[in-house]
Amino acid sequence: MSEAARVAACERCACELEAEDLRCPICGLATPPPERAVATRERARVVRCESCGAAVEYSVEARAPRCAYCGAVTHVEMTVDPVDQAQGWLPFTVDPKAASEALGRFLGHKAFFRPSGLAKEASLESMRPLWWPAWVFQAGVAVSWTADSDAGARRSDWAPHAGRTRLDFTNILVPASRGLKVSECDTLTPRYRFELAENEGRGPEEASVERFEATRSGARKTVLAAVERLAREHVQESGDIPGSRFRNVHVAVALSSLRTTRWALPVYVLAYRYRGNPYRVLVHGQDAELVFGETPLSKWRVLGVVVAFLAFMAALLFFTGGLS
Repeated sequence: MSEAARVAACERCACELEAEDLRCPICGLATPPPERAVATRERARVVRCESCGAAVEYSVEARAPRCAYCGAVTHVEMTVDPVDQAQGWLPFTVDPKAASEALGRFLGHKAFFRPSGLAKEASLESMRPLWWPAWVFQAGVAVSWTADSDAGARRSDWAPHAGRTRLDFTNILVPASRGLKVSECDTLTPRYRFELAENEGRGPEEASVERFEATRSGARKTVLAAVERLAREHVQESGDIPGSRFRNVHVAVALSSLRTTRWALPVYVLAYRYRGNPYRVLVHGQDAELVFGETPLSKWRVLGVVVAFLAFMAALLFFTGGLS
């Protein structure tokens, strides 16, 4: 992060502060003091989707009046508050041709409920490479836990236990995208190669950038939820709880340190049409083998399964009724 963006450390706990922090994210001490320099961040002109709310950088060259995610109409707006900038960029290592071929393989994959002619009848409407935004957190955490265990239970089945530990979590990724679902971000994230990080975006010329809209303070609730989940998993799997069986595991977490980095992560958003209906597919920007998205269902095959199930239930009722 540039010196302008990370301007000082908390006077009480020494946690690194960022320009928009009015209070320390760890101890809550009010900031900044009067003498602290104020960081400057640029305001941006963005293209806002009127359907899903995603915003991408506006450029005259793009000339794209529709959202890269859902295809809805967009409008140009000027942001009121300064925008957060990506600090790390992952390059596209999948080119547009490979992304198009990946879509072909996805549509040609045989599945029972898919229409048999999907690959031949589907037509590609658009393929848009873009970087979606995410926070990556490093957090130090003090964990207090309680649980019931069979250790020391004596005549009872369970006995109460409690303990404390300190954990350090790295690379907690929190999506900041409005165009992608959380489940889609979770599917994409494990395949990214962060060792290829660069200081600026490198990809197809037509690639666009979705803007950061959540501040660090706004993402903190999500970070705490992720830390609590990871802490609970650690307590249950590490052997901290005595005995061979346990239940009612509860954890309380308190952050002792928090560092953040903003990332721009590559993905292809492809839209295709089948028999008049639009569908969306995502191709990973660094691994063309990861392709997932929407597909139509064959109504005749769904109907066949329903009829077969009803016939089976009718036959079962007939035989059980005859035996009674």
